[in-house]
Amino acid sequence: MDSFNALLSGLAIASEPMNLLYALIGVTLGTAVGVLPGIGPALTVALLLPVTFKLDPAGSLIMFAGIYYGGMYGGSTSSILLNTPGESSSMITALEGNRMARAGRGGPALATAAIGSFVAGLIATLLLAFLAPYVVDIALTFGPAEYFALMVLAFTTVSAAFGGSALRGLTSLFIGLSLGLIGIDLQTGQARLAFGIPDLLDGVEVTTAAVAMFALGETLYIAALGSRVNETIEPVRGSLWMTAQDWARSWKSWLRGTALGFPIGALPAGGAEIPTFLSYSLEKALSTKKEEFGHGAIEGVAGPEAANNASAAGTLVPLLTLGLPTSATAAMMLAGFQQYGLNPGPLLFSSNPDLVWGLVASLLIANFMLLVLNLPLIGLWVRLLAVPRPWLYGGILVFATLGTLGANPSQFELGMLTVLGLLGFAMRYFDYPVAPVIIGLILGPLAEQQLRRALAISQGDPSALVSSTLAVVIYAICALALILPILLRWSGGKKA
Repeated sequence: MDSFNALLSGLAIASEPMNLLYALIGVTLGTAVGVLPGIGPALTVALLLPVTFKLDPAGSLIMFAGIYYGGMYGGSTSSILLNTPGESSSMITALEGNRMARAGRGGPALATAAIGSFVAGLIATLLLAFLAPYVVDIALTFGPAEYFALMVLAFTTVSAAFGGSALRGLTSLFIGLSLGLIGIDLQTGQARLAFGIPDLLDGVEVTTAAVAMFALGETLYIAALGSRVNETIEPVRGSLWMTAQDWARSWKSWLRGTALGFPIGALPAGGAEIPTFLSYSLEKALSTKKEEFGHGAIEGVAGPEAANNASAAGTLVPLLTLGLPTSATAAMMLAGFQQYGLNPGPLLFSSNPDLVWGLVASLLIANFMLLVLNLPLIGLWVRLLAVPRPWLYGGILVFATLGTLGANPSQFELGMLTVLGLLGFAMRYFDYPVAPVIIGLILGPLAEQQLRRALAISQGDPSALVSSTLAVVIYAICALALILPILLRWSGGKKA
């Protein structure tokens, strides 16, 4: 009942005119960047961080959450009409959705994706609202040793989830942890890795690093690729609406996709890619029309899209309750919280309940906005796909530079933006994931703080880190997250 009352209170906050405007801007921007291949919600939030630092925290975070949800919706449009996923989690949608578009059924494919996303987002947001307080109660029992183990779990799972291999992910994470060491040690007051440069005493700005790695690095990488891909947009022919048979074949897939997406997204090792793959496999196994799979089966669009959006709400569970980001966009949202001096975690629910519940309630409103935006304005989103890439990425470069200078007007910050942007480009070029760098930069200092507290309490005894059963269980999950992918690849290679 407390959660229900808190959600009603949050709806009152989210329904304020300015917050509604922020939500509308967020979902519109999110849909646009989801539609455009190569530009995801993480990049967009990174670009907006420096220009929103003086805005109202609640409004800015509502806008960021709207961008996250909108990006999940919009990714299906480019997948279906262009066969190019705007987001990695929309890859599965392209398999069946583009085949439907080629067969003249692009309208029903877009409709089942939009309605499935709405149903999944609505159910998953309600689950977030009613389950988050229980996770908070558990998190409040954590001590420094358990929190450090949780940080190690976040580092391990993020390294394993992003990139082609755990080694590449760990390498990227190490870069982020190294950047997090720069600045003044909070306990001793000594300067670390500042090299006598006064501007580095406050550490590396997370906002500058995020904009550089995601916006500049991605833009330079796309420019380096050139026009290697021949993009053909499939026109939307016939009716946009679904037939009675389409509804009958879709609604169960929406519910199954939601049931897979939310719990997997809520796991510290979650993410949207895993549940979308599982949903597609499940729909194929349960379908009575297996021969349609690979040729445009509507279940192959409905289930994965529902799983995709449900996982987005699930990702907010560890972010809000534990302060752990499990996706690139969640990492950017964590940077947004820290920009306003807020640290997501169990204490946030007691110290800033209006902000947290206003954010959760805004997701319900964003879902209704997205349903209205997606189907009637499909023609607008299709035309957006025709924007010339040089104009698009040139605008991103200008916006990133001006935003960074507006937040911190100094030549040194511009130099940092350039250096880290080149680093981001090199990492993308050599196929190293960028997200673990930002996660390491944000969580590294927090992990160090918890480690020092645990050792101080035990008077330097390292066995205190594994003295509780919960910490041991978390470390076992860490080992499993690293070893399991290797074993699966080894067994797959042996079978082949």
